[in-house]
Formats: sequence, C-alpha cells, structure tokens
Amino acid sequence: LYSNTTLAVFLPTMVWGGHARLMGKFDAGRWLELASANRITHTMLVPVQYQRLLRHADFDKHDLSAMEQKFCTSAPFSAELKGEATRRFPGTLNEIYGMTEGGVVCMLMAHKYPDKLHTVGQPLPGHELIVLGEDDQPVPPGEKGVLCGRSPTMMSGYKNQPEKTREMEWRDAEGNLWLKTGDIGIVDADGFVEIVGRAKDMIISGGFNIYPVDLEAVLLEEPEVAEAAVVGVPSEQWGETPVGFIVAAAGQVADADAILARVNARLGKTQRLSALHLIDEMPRSHIGKLLKTELRERLGV
Repeated sequence: LYSNTTLAVFLPTMVWGGHARLMGKFDAGRWLELASANRITHTMLVPVQYQRLLRHADFDKHDLSAMEQKFCTSAPFSAELKGEATRRFPGTLNEIYGMTEGGVVCMLMAHKYPDKLHTVGQPLPGHELIVLGEDDQPVPPGEKGVLCGRSPTMMSGYKNQPEKTREMEWRDAEGNLWLKTGDIGIVDADGFVEIVGRAKDMIISGGFNIYPVDLEAVLLEEPEVAEAAVVGVPSEQWGETPVGFIVAAAGQVADADAILARVNARLGKTQRLSALHLIDEMPRSHIGKLLKTELRERLGV
C-alpha cells in the first residue's frame, strides 16, 4: 500500500464505503478465483499482471462480468496487450501515466480510443505537457523529445538532493516551474502522448540513437518470447552496444541464438543486438517496474 499505483484505487474505495480485497502476493489463478467469487468491480494492475491473467489457461472459465473498470500504470503497456485486454476482459480499461514526483498525468481510455492504443492518452484537466528538444527548448508536435509537465500536484524537491532536484526542474519564459519526466515521447496532432523510451536508457552506438523499446518490440514478435528487455553496454568499437534479454513463452522452447539471428535480420544495421540472453524471469520491483539496472549488473556493467 506504499505505492501510488495501489493507493489510487484503494483510498477512493475506502472513502466511498467499498470493500477491498488484498492479495499478499500476486498469483494469476488465485486472482481469477477471487475476482469471480467476490464479484470485483474495480481493479488496478500492472501490465505484466494483465499479461499473466490473459495467458492463464482458465481465464475464460471465470465469470468476470461484474468488472466495471480496470486501471493500469507503472510500466509500459503494449498496444497489442491493451487490445487483447479490451476484447477479452469485461469493463473499461484506463491506463494512467505519471510520476510519483508529480507534474503531468495522462490517461488513456483504451476502450474509447482503439486507434490510440500505442499512446498513454492525453493530459488530465489541469495538467500541462510540453516536449523539450536537446537544447531544452520546446519542439513542435510530432517531434521527439523529453516530456515535461506541470500540474497542481508537484513535489517541492528530492530530500537532501538539491542537485537531483535541479536536474529535473525546467522553467519557461514566464518563470513557471515544470518537471522533466525523463521519458522521451511524441505528442500527436490530437494531443495523445506516445512514449518512445527513457532518456537514461537510450543507447548511443556509433553516433546513432537507439531506443530499446524499438528493439524490444521486434523481439516480442517472436512466438517463443513472452517478455523482452534491451540494455546498453560499453563497447570499444561503438561506444555502446545493445544487449537483449528474453523470457520464454509458456510451453515454448526458446533458442536464443536462432532468435538473435532472425531479429537482427529485421533490424537496421545500427540497431542490431550484439548478444541475446535467455533468463527465467525478468527482475521487477514490487509494483511491476522492470529493473534494468539488475540486468546490467548481470553483465558486469
């Protein structure tokens, strides 16, 4: 309950006199049993939990018709998975994008905008968002840059870390304070926000910018792959080079070398993975965030 992810649904439920069912640890089969037996109407899950529920062999055997609203946040939610969740899972689907530090919050009503599933939606009322280029100046709609936002709810700063606070802050010509999200994104003509990747995760190889999310999407096209992650590692020849990690899909035997060859054949010359590792499970935080720092540690970087 320490996380905004959980509190966003838990507290309103309590205030309105509702009943909350808490699980000590997530288990897809047990979740389905509880949701069906308790006639659960609202839920907040992270993307990997939606994935595990929809892949569960007994998903379609459970009565989830009481579900009214589903929420998702905390990690990238692929368009394909959102589409499957809206088709097979009763109730509306609302994806929330934002930061614990505050600033801009966006929401995508996936059931209402099926052609915008590749985005995280639009800023909520009272929230503003701009995209900053490499010179820290706003760029036109449709161009990539660091997402920066402001709203009535913004932190005053990181405790005892003034330099970290200054790195995140940005002020416009009128002196208004904005917070940088650290995410690289694009705002389309309709005001919907697409996340391209994390600024700190971007790989610069041979002078070219490589966004791990692009490579991860290609890895996930392979039928044997359930989860994928790409990190940058030091390279004497290129400065940095991308390395991939995959988790095999249930019931599948994944040959990392064969998958690497197929994927690199589809990637651009400057994007190709230098190595691909098959692992049993992706390292994640308690709220489902992928911990790429732990993946880098496995490589000794």
